[in-house]
Amino acid sequence: MNTLEQFRKDITEYSVNFCRLSAQYDHTIDHVVEMETVIDAYSKFITDARNKDVWEQMELAKSDGFNRIVEDVRNSSAQCVAIMEKYRAMKLLNGDADKADYFNNIESCIEKEFGSFRITSDSQVIMIGSGSFPMTPILIAKRTGARVVGIDIDEEAIHLGRQIVERLGDGLRIQLEKVFVEHLDMTKDATHIIFSSTVANKYDLLDQLHALTNEQVVVAMRYGDKLKSLFNYPMKQVDESKWRLVETVLRPDHVFDVALYEKTPVASR
Repeated sequence: MNTLEQFRKDITEYSVNFCRLSAQYDHTIDHVVEMETVIDAYSKFITDARNKDVWEQMELAKSDGFNRIVEDVRNSSAQCVAIMEKYRAMKLLNGDADKADYFNNIESCIEKEFGSFRITSDSQVIMIGSGSFPMTPILIAKRTGARVVGIDIDEEAIHLGRQIVERLGDGLRIQLEKVFVEHLDMTKDATHIIFSSTVANKYDLLDQLHALTNEQVVVAMRYGDKLKSLFNYPMKQVDESKWRLVETVLRPDHVFDVALYEKTPVASR
């Protein structure tokens, strides 16, 4: 089997495993070990420099059905990441604070999330797709004193997330809500907005946010292109009359990169 065939076989197998692991989730931690093992192996697969070269060969080959395989593994891995956060939350609430390699990787990305756009104690931050283990809201609130509101459409994620905040971030200005961003009172005053890389419709939401936010807001869009698109929803073109890309923070050893957007100045619209 040549390298391209093996690469395609590998991601197909990951997709099958992700679908199986998602299907067996039963709101307990009975299957956590296998999920951690697969997610951690996939994280290493995504950041392996050797696989970047194979990805480029695969793109050039334009093999039949490859785009569909990519979409399948991206969607199924995103579902597993959401479940993995639930497992991690339940483990911590049960007294087990061990962290998987995947979460270590994510947390090491948070430090420079906004590049030169600093978050201070006066900032108001929204995290879209905060998940069951709201790492980003907790770390931002702890390190800066900013007010952070995390939103998610998953009711179980909000329930678990609130318990994690109570356990790890008691006294911090963190609020978690199951609400759409257009219904959040804070949206118009937000100084910083962060999108999870596994929010599928994030660029649709970005377009919608233009009319809902102030002129000074900065948006950090977590994304993954090329090989990283197997694990994240990729960057898309934006309406340049509304938003402009001001910086990309590329991290070769991390599972996602960050695109920073500001509103297009009024004079340029």
